[in-house]
Amino acid sequence: MEKYDTSWDLVESEKGNLPESEEAFEKKYQEWQQRHWETWLNEKLNFPFLVERMEDDDDAYFTDIADHQPFRLGHKMKVIGIEQENDLYGIILKVREGRKVGYVPLCDVEAIDKEDPNFWPVREYAVWFANR
Repeated sequence: MEKYDTSWDLVESEKGNLPESEEAFEKKYQEWQQRHWETWLNEKLNFPFLVERMEDDDDAYFTDIADHQPFRLGHKMKVIGIEQENDLYGIILKVREGRKVGYVPLCDVEAIDKEDPNFWPVREYAVWFANR
């Protein structure tokens, strides 16, 4: 049986109820936030919907590579669903561009139509992710 990790639990001290390990507490809090976001987004988003990739941490900004490869900066694609969660990139979307299916971070896209009911949930996640 796996031993329960208490390092992120709050411990009573002279300074108040603080985590035994601030680093462990922050990690556990981020895990909770990510699960919360995934559940909330699955309730709020209506699939499929159109997005444009507005961010890309690749070095292709200054080349024409993005013009020729799918799912890159400036490309428009259809979101099919939420695929998974990634420690580095957050929630990953399953998308379709033309006949190709791929995966992009939710924090890198924006719903194209501001009247789309998906616009604000996508925006809220992107703002949260950028400020976490």
